[in-house]
Amino acid sequence: MNTHKKKVLIDLSVLKHPFCGLGQIALNYLNVINHINTDALPFRIVLLLPKKYFGCCGNKVDYVPRRRIYKFLPWLYPKVDVWHAIHQLSPFMPYHKQTNFLLTIHDFNYEYEKTGKTAELYRKRIQQRINRAHTIVCISNFTRSELDRYMIVPNDTPVKVIYDGVEFPDMHTQVPKPDFVKREKPFFFSIGEVKEKKNFLSIVRMMQFFPDHHLYIAGKADTDYADTIRDYIRRNSIDNVTLTGIVSNNDRLWLYQHCKAFLFPSLFEGFGLPIIEAMALGKPVFCSSKTSLAEIGGEHACFFNSFQPEQMALCVKNNIHSLSQTLPTQQRIQYAHTFNYDKHFSQYLDLYKHCL
Repeated sequence: MNTHKKKVLIDLSVLKHPFCGLGQIALNYLNVINHINTDALPFRIVLLLPKKYFGCCGNKVDYVPRRRIYKFLPWLYPKVDVWHAIHQLSPFMPYHKQTNFLLTIHDFNYEYEKTGKTAELYRKRIQQRINRAHTIVCISNFTRSELDRYMIVPNDTPVKVIYDGVEFPDMHTQVPKPDFVKREKPFFFSIGEVKEKKNFLSIVRMMQFFPDHHLYIAGKADTDYADTIRDYIRRNSIDNVTLTGIVSNNDRLWLYQHCKAFLFPSLFEGFGLPIIEAMALGKPVFCSSKTSLAEIGGEHACFFNSFQPEQMALCVKNNIHSLSQTLPTQQRIQYAHTFNYDKHFSQYLDLYKHCL
C-alpha cells in the first residue's frame, strides 16, 4: 500500500450482493472512483470489497478483501485513518481506536418489518455502530428524524444529511421491448421488492378504473405479499396487471422509457430512489407522501391523498395531462439530475478531508 498519504477506507463489502439496492450503490461508487483523479486527493483510497473485484479501479486505489474472519478478528485489518461504512448494517467496523469512523444510515426498516427479539437485535447492532462513529450521515432529513426517534446519538457526534446519488441512464438509449410485454397499450410502471410496505395492492386495485391501460410491477416477487396480490388478481379476474419478477437493466430501462406514468405508493422509504429515476426520464410520478417521499418528490411529484382505488384513479386522471406538458417534464428532469453521483461523492470527499 501507498504509505505517503493518509488512508480512507470505503467499505464496499456489500458487493457480495451486487444486484440489491446497496450493491448498486457500491457499484456506482466504483464507477465514480474510476473517473476521478485520485492522485490529486490528499489521501489514498482503500476499498474493502470481495476479492473478485480487486483491480477494478486499477492502481488508483488499494484493496482489502472482504473476509468473514475479519468480522471476528478485526485487528487483522490494516490500520487506516478514516473508515466509511456506506450502510448501517455492514458486519465490519474499524478496530483501531484512532480510526475515524464515518457511518452512513439509510433507513430503519426493521422497525416496520421486525418485531420482538429480532427487532431488538437490529437496534443493538445499529446502536453499537452509532456509539463507535465519529460522524454520522443520513440519506434524507426523514432518516435523520428516524435516527433521533430510535437511537441515542452522543451529543458530540455530528450528524449530516447527504442525499443518495442516482445513476442516470441515457433517455435516448435504444433497448428492445421485454418479452413479457405482449400487448401494445398504454401502461403504468412500478418497481420494488413486492413486500407489504410497498403497498402495491393499492395500485392493483386502482387498475379497475383503467381498463385500457396495463400495470407492470417489477421486482422480487417470491414473497407472501406477492402471493396475496396474485390471489386478488385471480379472484377478481384482473387481466391488466403483471408482476414481472426481477427484470434486467435493459427491461427496467424500457419500462421507465415507455410508461405513461410511474406509480409508487410505498408506505416506507429512506430515500425513494425509483421516483428520481423516473423523473430523470421525464415521467410523471404519482406516489405516496409517506416517510421520505414527500421530501424527495417535492413539487415535482403528485401525491396520493388516499389509497382508496377510485380516489387514486382520480388523482392520476386529473393530473397526468398537466404533468406531461413540456415545461413540467423539463423541470422534473432538471430536478432529478441534482441527485447526481458526482455531487454525492464530492460531498463525501469533502467529509473525508474534514475527518482527517
